[in-house]
Amino acid sequence: MDTLDNMDWQQSGATGGAVTRQGAFNLGGLSEENWIRVQEQNEKPISVIIGNPPYNDQQFDWNNANPNRKYPEIDARIKETYIKEGTAQRTHQYDMYKRFIRWASDRLADNGIIAFITNRAYLDTRQDDGFRRIVAKEFSGLYLLDLGSDVRRNPKISGTTHNIFGIQTGVAIGFFVREKSNLGQCCIHYAQRDDAELAVDKLAYLREAKLDEIAFEIITPDDKNNWFNQSNSDFTTLMPLANRETKLAKVTADEQAIFRLYSLGVSTNRDEWVYDFDADALGKKVRAFINKYEEIRAEHGGKVSSDLALGTSIKWTRDLERQLRVDLPNIFSRASIRQAELRPFVCKSLYFSQQLNEMQYQLPQVFPTGSPDENKVICFPGNASSNGFQVLATGRVFSHDLIKTTQCLPLYRYTPDGQRVSNITDWAICQINDHYRAEWGEDYGRIAGEEGITAEQIFAYTYAVLHDPVYRHVYAVDLLREFPRLPLYHDFHHWSEMGQQLLDMHIGFESADPYPLERNERKDVDSTRAILRADKEQGTVTLDERTTLVGIPEKAWEYRLGSRSAVEWVLDQYKEKTPRDPTVRDRFNTYRFADYKEQVIDLLQRVCTVSVETVRIVGRLNLLSGIDQI
Repeated sequence: MDTLDNMDWQQSGATGGAVTRQGAFNLGGLSEENWIRVQEQNEKPISVIIGNPPYNDQQFDWNNANPNRKYPEIDARIKETYIKEGTAQRTHQYDMYKRFIRWASDRLADNGIIAFITNRAYLDTRQDDGFRRIVAKEFSGLYLLDLGSDVRRNPKISGTTHNIFGIQTGVAIGFFVREKSNLGQCCIHYAQRDDAELAVDKLAYLREAKLDEIAFEIITPDDKNNWFNQSNSDFTTLMPLANRETKLAKVTADEQAIFRLYSLGVSTNRDEWVYDFDADALGKKVRAFINKYEEIRAEHGGKVSSDLALGTSIKWTRDLERQLRVDLPNIFSRASIRQAELRPFVCKSLYFSQQLNEMQYQLPQVFPTGSPDENKVICFPGNASSNGFQVLATGRVFSHDLIKTTQCLPLYRYTPDGQRVSNITDWAICQINDHYRAEWGEDYGRIAGEEGITAEQIFAYTYAVLHDPVYRHVYAVDLLREFPRLPLYHDFHHWSEMGQQLLDMHIGFESADPYPLERNERKDVDSTRAILRADKEQGTVTLDERTTLVGIPEKAWEYRLGSRSAVEWVLDQYKEKTPRDPTVRDRFNTYRFADYKEQVIDLLQRVCTVSVETVRIVGRLNLLSGIDQI
């Protein structure tokens, strides 16, 4: 069955879908006889729908000038069902999987089956909680065979070796059964194949397996529509750090979270064009980019057709194409070049421009000018990470990929007229002070001081708690799918003081005392070919064929952010890599490690100090920790 043709018929005025072969005809060229046949098919009930929807939901390379077809009616149905019933801050429901399932669910008869093979994400991601709620209402039985092999969640496996389609995205087969008499009593049956099982073995299993012989287990959703990784903790009783209601509140009385504003990191969709270690080299790249855009705008601006081939001389994206369509000029501004944290403890110059950054989210309210000491933010992953919960503070604009789909909680925010105000809500300050006033009794004034607990202290306390190993362990499942929440520990000021130490180190890492590493130089080698390889067992880093740093302490490797230690992040980002963008590769591939070697040595020494001290402080937090929340 061709799902796309059916979806097109539905939106062209036909009464539902029909079964046909892909590309059999074009609606505008139908004969009267065929048109009557199609209408007759559309009026018949469909009891079985089978599909394998396309794997992409948008065209990723806009230089091809061939974006996917739009389905406004089906998208409207998705909005009023899956999205309306969901709780995620940001959701991604308009992919071809969901469009197919939404169309099929609406087209299916009162008694019937939908069978499809898709991405497995809907089984357990936070953004799909609304989808899970709706399908449990619209069907009486779900039979789910999880083939796993999501390489992004399990980097120990290979897409080509373990995934049945040779891709990185996990795969699932679903049978959605509808019996009108049993709606509202959905029974969820689940079976899975091991992630590490080879693709050839999975395919052999699928060839032989019979549905009634598969050992399904029964899944009972929790009250948040989670099918797996259900939490038994008291997470919901803790103070919310941020939520959509507070972010959108019109009056302070409606603010019911600690931080009013939160934001994702900047997503440029053209990193190779707008980031560079050298500010002057960045300026040349961006000028060339803008000049080429203006040249194309002079020829096509305001009259861009969907079939116009824009070429690959610059990196086109959805928003840049929109700018061309409305004939919007682009002017280079040196003031837009500022320092940004691209990866943990690695900073580059960024051309921070709304026209050349696909999405800046709320960052202009967080870092409006890029001046030193403008703000401090606590960053954490916005989506579930196979590497567990992570947190890192910075005082600069930061990348969307600093950690993983990076969200931030700022200490301050800036009003439209440039005034800096606290981003900690009055509600939070009152709640926290009232809690400790009751707990400390007569000692409250002595401990809290005349001002009471301040916004800056709450910010530092939050940073310490998010580093707490006990907190991360107890709430591991909750942190996979929700914004963090804050427990209130008895020794508030001890936590706040250690949080401030961590903030000072992580934001000011370039000023940390250099760790005394030994530098070994080979006199018999002329080559300085870059290597940048770590040897944890030996405690060494080989920079190039001549220079090795010796004496990296074991504790330095223990401080990890995601898949790498802080030391390894530095090595990864300073490697010489061939740019993917053809124009950048041919005209602007000027980076050479040798030009930054001494800078990297200095940075590695300071990051070693930060890593060792972070591990030491986190160890102290582990000893202090106790779950003593509101």
